[in-house]
Amino acid sequence: MTATHTTDSAVVAKRVDSGEADTTEIHDLARAAGYDVVGEITQTRTEDPAYHLGEGKVTRLANTVAREGARTVIFDNQLGPYQTYNIGNELPTGVTVMDRFRLILEIFGQRAQTRKAQLQVELAELRYELPRAEAKASLAKRDERPGFMGLGEYDESREEDIKKQIANIRDELESIEETERHRRKQRRESGFDLVALAGYTNAGKSTLLRRLAEDLEVDQNEDLHPDLDTTAESEDRLFTTLGTTTRRAAVGKRDVLVTDTVGFIGDLPHWLVESFKSTLDSVYRADLVLLVVDISESVQEIREKLVTSHDTLYERNEAPIVTVLNKTDTVDDEEIERKREALSALAPNPVAVSAAEGLNIEALAERIDLELPDYERERLVLPMTDETMSVVSWIHDHAHVETVDYGDEVVIEFEARPAIVEQSRSKAGDLVGASA
Repeated sequence: MTATHTTDSAVVAKRVDSGEADTTEIHDLARAAGYDVVGEITQTRTEDPAYHLGEGKVTRLANTVAREGARTVIFDNQLGPYQTYNIGNELPTGVTVMDRFRLILEIFGQRAQTRKAQLQVELAELRYELPRAEAKASLAKRDERPGFMGLGEYDESREEDIKKQIANIRDELESIEETERHRRKQRRESGFDLVALAGYTNAGKSTLLRRLAEDLEVDQNEDLHPDLDTTAESEDRLFTTLGTTTRRAAVGKRDVLVTDTVGFIGDLPHWLVESFKSTLDSVYRADLVLLVVDISESVQEIREKLVTSHDTLYERNEAPIVTVLNKTDTVDDEEIERKREALSALAPNPVAVSAAEGLNIEALAERIDLELPDYERERLVLPMTDETMSVVSWIHDHAHVETVDYGDEVVIEFEARPAIVEQSRSKAGDLVGASA
């Protein structure tokens, strides 16, 4: 008897060159996209140029799809356009073939809330589609089977349309990025240090953001920073955060803005990473990066993720990186020490925390304070005027004030970012000049 499933039912497939195929992540990704996985096919062999899998395994795949009534086949591999077409020809009519990256784009599309995130998803989708549009054009010239199994319908003008859309989206993203660059500059001029959370999806970045920022509400600076979010979702699912979420946190005497960004995921092609590079600008332009990893994973998994993360970050990042070993509540102390030692070359002097339980967060805050650019100390002597009170108030808002003495003159001592110290000196100079 043939099984019946919803139109969201899918069969997953994976090929590996050697060893045993691990389908845990592709199952998680499929579920994150809303698919009901009803079967899987795996194979260990070198890649077949025509079908990716061997022809016999493709036949087994087709039989599984027919038996389970699945409407989608999801490969945990990157498929070329012609491989997609050839596999589609072997499957029951109407079955969609997608590879790992098409699935990831589908998830991104479901989660994109902001205009920037939506544009980045659209850009990635167009970059994914362009070589497939070119393949369809080639197949059409050869008068191959209509329908372009797995590739979709052919439109003669589609290639040029895609190229124009890519150019238009790049222009709009550049405009958004310029606004964000201006906003980061304003934030630094307002006295904020910028800390970015980076790491793989599901490492617990959003939970850590909430933990670091729980003592302060963003409405304290609502007028200066209307884009700041008061919450960051914390869920055990992939790609909860697609755009960026920024909240205020108090770290020692500093005012810090912490930004959570889209999670990394392994084995992504350059065109996909490039499509989301403006999201990663929040990481690249930060004063400090917290690279969050899940300590409950195996040493090999963590090591691979650290290597990929460092490759991504070191390309353009200028800030120091502190590795945060998260989810310590899920492992014992002995395992934490063993993994800390095994990872010491990639993660020297990491901080181990549990964001979910709030364990060792104070030590992380101290480390953040230590790693951020040093504050400068300043002592200003100001004339006693009405305008001076405005300057004193401004320094209170943008720096850590230690003492203020009011007499014939106002003497204020404080610590602040170098840019704030420079601005305060300029304001003091204006006061002295005006009172002369």
